[in-house]
Amino acid sequence: MKPILVLQHVPHENMASLEFYLSRAGLTWQYVELFRQVPARLDLAAAAGLVVLGGPMNVDEVDKFPFLAREVEWIREAVAAELPLLGICLGSQLLAKAMGAKVYPNGVKEIGWYEIELQPAAADDALFAGSAAREIVFQWHGDTFDLPPGAAHLALSRQCRHQAFRYGPAAWGLQFHIEMTAVTVDTWLTEAENCRELAGLDYIDPRAIAAQTPRMMPAMQALGDRVLPRFASLCL
Repeated sequence: MKPILVLQHVPHENMASLEFYLSRAGLTWQYVELFRQVPARLDLAAAAGLVVLGGPMNVDEVDKFPFLAREVEWIREAVAAELPLLGICLGSQLLAKAMGAKVYPNGVKEIGWYEIELQPAAADDALFAGSAAREIVFQWHGDTFDLPPGAAHLALSRQCRHQAFRYGPAAWGLQFHIEMTAVTVDTWLTEAENCRELAGLDYIDPRAIAAQTPRMMPAMQALGDRVLPRFASLCL
């Protein structure tokens, strides 16, 4: 069985609930821990799909994180081969860059629980069809991107217009973290680098985020129950 390749940028950002949906579909996966070692090549022909996770870096920090340039190449190869691809947060920004769009600071950081508004293109999208007009998701990002030419705009939020898009028949970029669990949220809120980031933001209250999680999580899990198994099915 071909595995799904998972590009991981930092140890604390993993697939979380997506592992459950892939496992339930009978799929296997292989983490490519770019923070430890960058492979000379990525055998996409031997992969069932590609997942590009989030991370604290931005797409242009190639001097500090040289693997970012390699990822853009791999993403282009995956899109050209119509390999099912899911880019989450940084992964969505890398997908946007790979497809010719600009990535830049959003102006304000979205960290915590936010509402997104689904766009008309989501109505018949392979992942988002049947979703409500508005959904609750978890966010942790400071950058955003222009929509790549020819992409389908799937979702927006009040503070960040491009929250989800589809490029071609099989590549999706999600600015938000649909894969989160309550345990993952707690881990992120207590991770050292994240704590330093939060300490410098007077408009983000981590205690409020933690308090909201039990109330907000079921709504996002319902969205994940719809979207993530559909991505898994594309990889079969």
